[in-house]
Amino acid sequence: MLFKKENDSLLISYKIFTQFIPDTLINKVFGKGIKPKFYSLGKVTEPDAETYLFVKAITTEKKTLYILCFNKKSEFITGLTGLLLDQSPATNQTLILDKKFTITKTVLEKKADGSYAEGKDVYVLNADAKNFMLIMTDPLEDKITELINPIDTLPVKNKFSADYGTGKMNLVSVRDGRKNDRITFFIHFEKNNGECTGELKGEALMKTATTFEYKEDGDPCVLQFAFASNSVTLSEQSCGSRRGLHCTFDGSFPKKKISKTETKIKPVKKK
Repeated sequence: MLFKKENDSLLISYKIFTQFIPDTLINKVFGKGIKPKFYSLGKVTEPDAETYLFVKAITTEKKTLYILCFNKKSEFITGLTGLLLDQSPATNQTLILDKKFTITKTVLEKKADGSYAEGKDVYVLNADAKNFMLIMTDPLEDKITELINPIDTLPVKNKFSADYGTGKMNLVSVRDGRKNDRITFFIHFEKNNGECTGELKGEALMKTATTFEYKEDGDPCVLQFAFASNSVTLSEQSCGSRRGLHCTFDGSFPKKKISKTETKIKPVKKK
């Protein structure tokens, strides 16, 4: 699809495209100041809900496929980079939007010994948050060697905002939410010697003074957070799409100690 030469009748001018789509989506792939050509490939509409547009964007150096989402009033909600051409002849990428409007991105890589490795990311639209939410990920490599916390730099003013867990590959990271009655979280765990993994990122709503609950419309996964002075306990319901079959998010996780290198700098008083 990315290599196919498109008919100019499907061409969307840069000026018109950027009237509806923010520059940040384009700059993330192509960089600032670059004006790719845009071609309309098709659309899918969920009855009485959102419309998904498929647009190919190309320059001489880069080719990508965007999925752009609009509400019933044709107002832009968010966009996702569906396919992005890489430099490896050993990889093959596919993109699927299924009947439940779940987006699955798959990368198949052929190894030197003739075997194959597969990586997969699954997304669903969170219209209220105006983003595509990653609900499941299966890394291309057999095992993650370094865990990156995507919410590490968010504020930690809430009394529960901290990192919980044990070891490098088990993390319950909690940061401030958009409102005082919410928390933002990122969870990654590995159990049974790495044979079973799970990952989930989202926002949970306060239920009591010490408990929060993650629950999104159209998502069967429900996750409860119960905070104590130095730990958090997780309890899940129907979160199987975010983890392996023989493990759960359930468990109690101690608060991690702050590294000695993470010292606070006191402001210098002006004379």
